[in-house]
Amino acid sequence: MIRNSLILALTLCLVVSCGDSKNKNQPYIADASGAINNVSVVVDNDLWEGSIGEAIRNALAKPIYGLPQDEPTFTISQIPPSVFSGFVTKNRTVLKIEPHKEAGLVIKENVYAKPQKVIVVSGKTKQEIINTITQNQLKIVETFRNLELAERLRQMAKSPHKFSVIKEKLGLTLEFSSIYRIAKESDNFLWIRKDITTGTNNVLIYELPSDAIIKNDSTVSQIIKIRDSIGKQYIEGPVEGSYLVTENAYTPFHNQVVLDSKLALETKGIWDVKNAFMGGPFISYAIEDKTNNRWVVIEGFTFAPSAEKRNYMLELEAIIKSVKIY
Repeated sequence: MIRNSLILALTLCLVVSCGDSKNKNQPYIADASGAINNVSVVVDNDLWEGSIGEAIRNALAKPIYGLPQDEPTFTISQIPPSVFSGFVTKNRTVLKIEPHKEAGLVIKENVYAKPQKVIVVSGKTKQEIINTITQNQLKIVETFRNLELAERLRQMAKSPHKFSVIKEKLGLTLEFSSIYRIAKESDNFLWIRKDITTGTNNVLIYELPSDAIIKNDSTVSQIIKIRDSIGKQYIEGPVEGSYLVTENAYTPFHNQVVLDSKLALETKGIWDVKNAFMGGPFISYAIEDKTNNRWVVIEGFTFAPSAEKRNYMLELEAIIKSVKIY
């Protein structure tokens, strides 16, 4: 009996020792850092100041459509390879330019930190590098943007909301932080908002019958008409007779995407308030929920006068894209 106990104890010690040894052999990877929508570009100074730098800026810093003032897709921090070490390698999003190598683009994960995306663009000539950047700019932007959306959700998950009413009334869930509050609700409508430094961030959730939106050449007009009617009914302005509408002078962007494995109609544009001087950007997704014979519409809009709105809108997009419909 004693002998069996000793054998068992020695076996457990050996297992634990092997486990510790295995953990020690695994390289430590630090947590990634950096501001939202900030990309580190690792490239020699002379290349950055020339045509390669221009191609990078055209890809990563082009103005975002749907904002009232020009704001770049990403804020770029250029770093010469000679000083790219230590803390500066820990940014979540890194673009590295490697000249004098075979032309190509490689996407690497968690090279210096986690979570992290490192995109390496190489070429034997400047023109090869420029061509690779130009031909893959949509992939580069999407790769970095998806990581930033996930990071914003991760940050908000540190203090998640506890509203059960969203699932109870509309049969869906969204991920956002507890700092948001319910501003207005009815049987099939919810307005959720958060106070920010100069205004508010807002999410609208409502449902429509399956025949409310017909997919044809007038789909955008239908969506705008619906959101204006919702604004008039639920989103009052600061003075009597004022309410949320769509800015007529600004052509909305429209696209079809997939959210929660369902077709979604994406619309971006500018909102304003009828009979009042207020406005800002909005993003709307009408999700075709065939299982429940309805459209689910989730819209985000920000009111932040005299402030940059890019990161506020990214937060709203992250919230909307977390949707799960039951």
